[in-house]
Amino acid sequence: MNPQPFYRPSLPPPTPLDQPLLRQGVKLVLDGGLAALAWMGCERVFADGLLVPYGAFKWVLLALGINLAFQLTRQHYRLIGFRDALRLALATATLLVISTLLTTLTREGHSVLDLQIPLAAAMTTGGLWLMLRAALRVRHEQIHGSENLPEDTVLRRTIIVGAGRAGLMIAEELKRHPELGIQVVGFIDDALDKQGIRIQGTRVLGPSRMLRKLIQDNRVTQVVLAIPSAPGSVIRQLADVARSVQAEVKTVPGLFNLLGSKNWKPELKDISIDDLLRREPVQLDQTSLSLVLEDSVVLITGGGGSIGGELARQVAAFRPARIVLLGRGENSLWTVERALRSEFPNQSLSLELCDIRNTLRLQQVFERWRPQVVLHAAAHKHVPYLEAHPEEAIENNILGTLNVLEASLAVGTHSFVNISTDKAINPTNVLGATKRIAEFLVWQAARRAPAGARYVSVRFGNVLGSRGSVIPIFQEQIRTGGPITVTHREMTRYFMTIPEASQLVLQAGILGDSAQVYVLDMGDPVRIVDLATDMARLSGLVPGQDIDLQFTGIRPGEKLFEELFSPHEDRRSQVHPKVFNADSEDVNEDLIETGLVALRMAIKEKEGTRQTQILQWLRRLVPTYSPSPTGLGRYGEDARDRRASGAHAIYIPEAPPV
Repeated sequence: MNPQPFYRPSLPPPTPLDQPLLRQGVKLVLDGGLAALAWMGCERVFADGLLVPYGAFKWVLLALGINLAFQLTRQHYRLIGFRDALRLALATATLLVISTLLTTLTREGHSVLDLQIPLAAAMTTGGLWLMLRAALRVRHEQIHGSENLPEDTVLRRTIIVGAGRAGLMIAEELKRHPELGIQVVGFIDDALDKQGIRIQGTRVLGPSRMLRKLIQDNRVTQVVLAIPSAPGSVIRQLADVARSVQAEVKTVPGLFNLLGSKNWKPELKDISIDDLLRREPVQLDQTSLSLVLEDSVVLITGGGGSIGGELARQVAAFRPARIVLLGRGENSLWTVERALRSEFPNQSLSLELCDIRNTLRLQQVFERWRPQVVLHAAAHKHVPYLEAHPEEAIENNILGTLNVLEASLAVGTHSFVNISTDKAINPTNVLGATKRIAEFLVWQAARRAPAGARYVSVRFGNVLGSRGSVIPIFQEQIRTGGPITVTHREMTRYFMTIPEASQLVLQAGILGDSAQVYVLDMGDPVRIVDLATDMARLSGLVPGQDIDLQFTGIRPGEKLFEELFSPHEDRRSQVHPKVFNADSEDVNEDLIETGLVALRMAIKEKEGTRQTQILQWLRRLVPTYSPSPTGLGRYGEDARDRRASGAHAIYIPEAPPV
């Protein structure tokens, strides 16, 4: 069977000038002709028609020699830029110096005025070469510019906010692609030294406080926010002003998406909720991270999840010897694998389909790869589900973490990072209590780890866009026409973007001190109802008119406000300005050992007894655990039934006596 030919788009037929050598030859002839013209013109002006020993033929040979030495014929004349012009200026200076020296050495009694000819000819030659290239670029822009678009093309008059590097890159990109139908009318920038000037031909119209007036005066229909390092509050303010006068708003990727050697790209995109919550970009100690991660084997549990996948992407930027993704969801692992192989084709990558509750299988994986770095992101995290099924939280979040710790200690892992949550502080749900116990286990393992090893936990809040988080839920509700459901009008949460959280996890976990719990700076808390309102507006909808907001009531185990530190923890910063130590009291190791045995036995008990014993031991191991009246596993459902019947008391199982 004959293979099908590859599809190739139709291209215009080649011309002789499409051959690289021929094109360079034509350029060389043109530059040589201009050099001869420059010499003869200067000879006529300064020598009054007399022949000069250093004649036109020798001059052209010298000029073409320097031209080839500086590879001027390899320049793309139609797209000449600043660096090309600088190279051309250096070639002209070289031509001037060499021609002057040669004329002086071979003057043989002629007048000193003979030096005027090479001096003038060198500058004239350079000027003519530059004029040729500039003329070809202007002609190219005229042929392909917006004035050659179809007459019925409606140009989007655009203002670019930010006349820095990002803004200039955007402006140049839009000029190169007139087919986009975008006309840049000017920049807006708050820098005083840029007011009223032109940058690469585009005028700076004024500061950002004049945005509304400048949009109206210049009939602008689109605003591009080209300030990738701006915080979310600035993005929100500028976007609101632009929308208030019916201007479409675009932005560029924030700098916090970058790590390692990746370059920022001037890509336009719609304003997203990530942009509105954006904070200052994370500045990491990349040199120290490279020393730990480069050429190391890094194993990530929960590798198919949103956090695990992003951790893998950030780690890959530091060129580890191998990344091992461990998880029990084959479809999610496959998705992350495809993305990583596409973005990092040269990165060694292995997948392990494994449940962290399977001790034997976990030991086999660790023995095979012997990872130097372990990032533990596998966990159950849905609060209402774990309230109804606390035994699953015990097995996965506590015993699963213990299994990963034991496997890491057995192979001598030198860096272990446990991903924890702000719900571990004064927990009101099973998730928070189990994650707090997991922090205890990491602290305990750090005391048994080899000298110099780091075993730490890192807490952070909700992550924008992670699986099961509120953002995808709101997006789906908006897509289907609503209503957007919010549990409570005053429900407040801390939010981070996935790249920001992952970068700070690496900084704190890999460079911090062992046996520590680190808390990430998550900025100011955000009301969920405000988040829902912003997302509706970003979709072009007016809450209350185009789409409804519906309050459904607090779910089992939830509390209105999350906390970052317990009263016994000393907040201080050592590793990074956005990372804080949460130093707490020492853990009673004997109690932890007794509690683990009791929890293993409790999850095997029959219905009713099982939940009672689990909750009793969770309260004893985590004294700050105060079960929510709406939660308490299946007892929460009983409590609601009793309240419906008129009873006011809520049953909370007592902790077993010490």
